Amino acid sequence: MKRYSIRCLPGNTEYIDILKELDNEYLVRFTRNSNGYIKTTEETITRHLFNICVQTGYLNPMLETAVA
Repeated sequence: MKRYSIRCLPGNTEYIDILKELDNEYLVRFTRNSNGYIKTTEETITRHLFNICVQTGYLNPMLETAVA
């Protein structure tokens, strides 16, 4: 599962997880943390729109950290 951070307002944390790759789209999980309120939704996004978001810097790949 790949995770990307979403550009958002300071103090908020938002990220997207790619759950499954389909023909021309991704099944993703959006997680938003705003002032301690966490909202999670699952949606599909086309590959084209996803790639545009990465190219413009709206989505940035998050580094995977190793657990010791």
